[in-house]
Amino acid sequence: MTAILKQIDTWRESGLMGQLVRFGIAGGVSTLIYSAVYLPLTTWVFPAAHAVYAVPFAFAVAVTAGFFLHSRWSFKGHGTRQPGGTQQIKFVMVQASGMGLNAVITWVGTALLGYQAWVPLLPAIALATIFTFILNRWLVFA
Repeated sequence: MTAILKQIDTWRESGLMGQLVRFGIAGGVSTLIYSAVYLPLTTWVFPAAHAVYAVPFAFAVAVTAGFFLHSRWSFKGHGTRQPGGTQQIKFVMVQASGMGLNAVITWVGTALLGYQAWVPLLPAIALATIFTFILNRWLVFA
């Protein structure tokens, strides 16, 4: 337990803890945006077995909001900001890899396992969040 508390203190001193908290909040907002697009599409547009088709639409809306939230708040004061579109392209690529992970989990949950469209949302978002935080911190906003 002492080792865990010591690690948390190290993260706090380095600024990582603040980034994690801000990333979590911004991710929560992005998740709400994503869900606000995804769930209506899977309810009224795409049948449950094809819920994965809603993922790109939800992703496009959430990634746009996410870039502004993460670049201006989550990683504020961390790393550098690159002029031009390089950083935005890296961000979209990282988020696209998260979307790919999300799509695979959604497909497995709905098409293969037959769950309702909302069931794979929880593990998909959790895994994609961890994955994209790591890539954003050490690749996009380094």
